[in-house]
Amino acid sequence: MEEEEKEKIQFELTDALLAEVEGLVASKEDKALQHLLREFHYADIAEILDELNLEQAIYVIKLLDSETTSDILKELDEDNREKVLKNLTAKEIAEEVEELDTDDAADIIAELPEERQQEVISRIEDKEHKEEIQELLAYDEDTAGGLMAKELVKVYETWTVAGCMRRIRGQAKEVTRVHSIYVVNKEEKLVGRLSLKDLIVAKSEQKISDLVKVNVDFVNVNEKVEEVARLMAKYDLEAIPVIKSDDDKVLLGRITIDDIVDVMKEEAERDYQMAAGITGDVDSDDSILQLTRARLPWLFLGLVGGIGAFLIMEGFESLFTGKAVILFFFTPLIAAMAGNVGVQSSAIIVQGLANDDVKGSVNSRLLKEMLLAALNGVILAIFLFLFVWAFKGDINTALAISVSLVAVIIVAGLIGTFVPLFLNKRGIDPAIATGPFITTSNDILGILLYFWIAKMILGI
Repeated sequence: MEEEEKEKIQFELTDALLAEVEGLVASKEDKALQHLLREFHYADIAEILDELNLEQAIYVIKLLDSETTSDILKELDEDNREKVLKNLTAKEIAEEVEELDTDDAADIIAELPEERQQEVISRIEDKEHKEEIQELLAYDEDTAGGLMAKELVKVYETWTVAGCMRRIRGQAKEVTRVHSIYVVNKEEKLVGRLSLKDLIVAKSEQKISDLVKVNVDFVNVNEKVEEVARLMAKYDLEAIPVIKSDDDKVLLGRITIDDIVDVMKEEAERDYQMAAGITGDVDSDDSILQLTRARLPWLFLGLVGGIGAFLIMEGFESLFTGKAVILFFFTPLIAAMAGNVGVQSSAIIVQGLANDDVKGSVNSRLLKEMLLAALNGVILAIFLFLFVWAFKGDINTALAISVSLVAVIIVAGLIGTFVPLFLNKRGIDPAIATGPFITTSNDILGILLYFWIAKMILGI
């Protein structure tokens, strides 16, 4: 019972634990350190190492066995892993990757400089493992081939159940999790999959061809990872087989759900940064120069947008006199509403495109967004009209500002809808539309509409 309760306790990296690890490293109490870390999952140890300095992290990695440290390496922060790998010899890295599944091994080797990659690969003793890693390194990292693992359980349709069970025991030793059993013909082409339940209850002399489920989802090796993720999410798949091509269905490997979760997480982080106006893959630990390069382009766009807004306002300088001067004080409100509505609309479309939920024609989508924006605009404009009228006592000014608000919201909604759809059609990541691009364009257009409509209504 105590053991069960212990397993339920979630790991928490405390200052006390970190200080204890640092103390054991400093005093070189290896046995005590090994005993302490033995209690933790490799992902938890990676979290600890991410907080240590480089020298301490390398000390721990060289202290633990390769079976443990290989798993730790793949969980380390990417920047920290790069630093650690630089301080390990090619032989030490080779020993680590030999303990990993081929997909994880290929990912780690791919992070090394090309010359060092070849050196590490040459040190891998398991010839089959080496060849499989080299095969995976040849694929683009954004394709199914770059994501798949070679480890899987494969049986032939001509085998009997009894023979199949014997061979599966041998294959399963090399596979961390057996999600599915894949059935191939003598040409190694995918025929279908096998249910473990059906295999267990079947008679020993039955042929696998009698039990195989031929209706199986698969992806070809050149399929984009986004499409693989969409397919696995749609059909709730834990794993999916990878074939050579749609015409040549030779089974090459499999992709498991944990790899897809990593892809989706990376994509979400990238889209979030793009929506915030940050280009490139950066994090808070990167150098000031790297962070500046990532942020400056969109900040410069904002600056250009601000200059554009200034030029527009200067063109309507005649409005900023007499009774109409109140229009100036509502400019931030109009710009903010335009930016907010545009970002809301584009965020919904981008999310729908990512989940493949955007259906129908562009025109119907734009019409729906226009009606939605009009409804929201009218409701907000009524409140704004009553406020301005009560505050200023001038019905024409209140009408000019509130009508402008409705127009600005409708146009902002249309732009926020159209731009990500347009970018997606052109093969450009639509997430770029949710950031400063939409905000800046809507600010400028919103201010232009605001003053133009106000000038028309007030007759100035």
